[in-house]
Amino acid sequence: MRMTAWLGALPRDARDTLFLLGVIGIVLLPQVPELPWWCTGLTAIMLAWRGTLAVQSRPLPGRWWLVALLAVALAATFATYRTVLGREAGVTLVVVLLALKTLELRARRDAFVIFFLGFFAMLTNFFSSQSLLTAVAMLLALLGLLTALVNAHMPVGRPPLAQAARTAGWMALLGAPIMLALFMLFPRMAPLWGTPNDQMTGRSGLSATMRVGSIAQLALDDGIAARVKFDGGRAPPQRDLYFRGPVLSDFDGREWSAPPPWERAFLIADLRVQGEPVGYEVTLEPSNRPWLLALDAPVKPPEIPGLRVMATPDLQWMANRAIGDLLRYRAESYPQFQSGPLRRTGALQRYVALPPGANPRTVALAAQMKADPTLAGAATPAFVNAALERLRTGGYSYTLEPGLYGNETADEFWFDRKVGFCEHIASAFVVLMRALDIPARIVTGYQGGELNGVDGYWVLRQADAHAWAEVWEAGKGWTRVDPTASVSPGRIGAFQRLAAQPGLFAGAIGTMSPTLAQNLRAAWEAVNNGWNQWVLNYTQSRQLDLLKNIGFEAPSLQDLATVLLWVLIAASLAGAGWTLWERSQHDPWLRLLGRARQRLEKAGLALPEAAPPRQIATQAVAHFGAAGQPVHDWLLRLEAQRYAKTPEAGLPALRAEFRTLAWPR
Repeated sequence: MRMTAWLGALPRDARDTLFLLGVIGIVLLPQVPELPWWCTGLTAIMLAWRGTLAVQSRPLPGRWWLVALLAVALAATFATYRTVLGREAGVTLVVVLLALKTLELRARRDAFVIFFLGFFAMLTNFFSSQSLLTAVAMLLALLGLLTALVNAHMPVGRPPLAQAARTAGWMALLGAPIMLALFMLFPRMAPLWGTPNDQMTGRSGLSATMRVGSIAQLALDDGIAARVKFDGGRAPPQRDLYFRGPVLSDFDGREWSAPPPWERAFLIADLRVQGEPVGYEVTLEPSNRPWLLALDAPVKPPEIPGLRVMATPDLQWMANRAIGDLLRYRAESYPQFQSGPLRRTGALQRYVALPPGANPRTVALAAQMKADPTLAGAATPAFVNAALERLRTGGYSYTLEPGLYGNETADEFWFDRKVGFCEHIASAFVVLMRALDIPARIVTGYQGGELNGVDGYWVLRQADAHAWAEVWEAGKGWTRVDPTASVSPGRIGAFQRLAAQPGLFAGAIGTMSPTLAQNLRAAWEAVNNGWNQWVLNYTQSRQLDLLKNIGFEAPSLQDLATVLLWVLIAASLAGAGWTLWERSQHDPWLRLLGRARQRLEKAGLALPEAAPPRQIATQAVAHFGAAGQPVHDWLLRLEAQRYAKTPEAGLPALRAEFRTLAWPR
């Protein structure tokens, strides 16, 4: 109440300025995480300075202050980005210029410049995020800017801001159908938005390489990597949900990486599938990576407009560019499959290669296993089972805090530490297999996920990122082996997993009611998924599907433009009709009096602009004599219709009489 009373006591200029500064703050607040620290600080100082000047009714700073601040902003922008061009530098300058413009806010013209800069700055928020929360914040900012714009067009008196807000809300509501039509029918172009930052170091998620032992503590990222909707809701068992990402086969002692593209040409995929396929739809979050996730194992890559996707010989899907925007595609996979050559070839030699002299104790363990009488002459499955049995019974454990490893990561895992997360376990297992002269490689991706009971989508989180192994077996080819399941069966499938530490608010709710916390998260993620599916992922193909649903057999972009044109014409005609109807509702009595005044003025009678009917009637008789008497009587009846308790005639009758009246000439 005190704040409201204080604002009410301010002059209108100060009140309107503070309101505009508050709206600018709402516009710029989502940008803070993306802006340099100096930009945030400088902008806050300028807005606070302008607010103080408005409250204290002090003069604005001189031109040299503005020039100096602009020079500082340009220099700081160049020092930060080494350019004043480009997306990041451009957004930074727009934010500074918007705040700087408030320091010369003197006239309505300056306010209009701020409005338009504010609208542009509002759009730049979508460069870094197109989430539902960002959209809601920008809707509030839009209504705020519209309210300030309407208020600026009310120059007389002190109209309440609530009145301007109602007008702005009504304007936005009237424009919503046109906005919806443009969204549905305007041809989809390539995304204009930037790609999110790629900062995965020390966090769960996928990477092009896997450096073993360099992370002492893994922070589980609860962010969503992808959503999967299985056809008919028929998903494979959760333990079989392995979504394939990068396949790593080259090892330098610490880091695993994929072979260069030109070397992959010598590898053989030879995918062999059996059983029934599983159809599904993937909604992939932006990753700034060129790979697409697919459930093991897909037969063919998806067809995505504007994107070329190829399947590598190791069954990974690769796009011709990084995925910087939300992407949806359909796929079909066979959970029962085999791949690779059935007989050992020279191309498999890269999968037994190890750095010379690396991990000597693991190499010695392999020699010991070969010399074991129970394994003498055994095939690959026997050695695999022996290694998995060692993991199950040797005191090994799965943890997110294994500590920093040295250079001999496999030796440390097998003999010293015996702790690690999936990358340590998979790497040590593959090194042991290669020391046994068994071709092996590491596959990274996502395993498991969880079903959202609200919308029926399986959610893959960054915390579900996983690494497993594939070994080659004569007569079968590549076979999946997940050594982590031997150390921690709960990591695979529907059992208890290591979870990210919840935030303070989520942790408090979870303590009071774990079920409530889970339901709230599921509901919120379902709402976000609906936003992704129906707004962010509304593609050109979905536009054309819309035309098919309304009767077009083979719709094209020309058909889309034609439908949009007709919709806009219909909207324009509807708007014109509404305007005519709305005018007819605006005090028809005054309009009829105005028409009578126009008739008399055309006949030569000069009348005051605000003359009432009785005064006009008196002047008509005085000017026209007896010819003006019918008009005199009609005007008195018109006055009585407005003010008398029991008028002689209604407005429709007076309007009909107006048309038959003998007007003086």
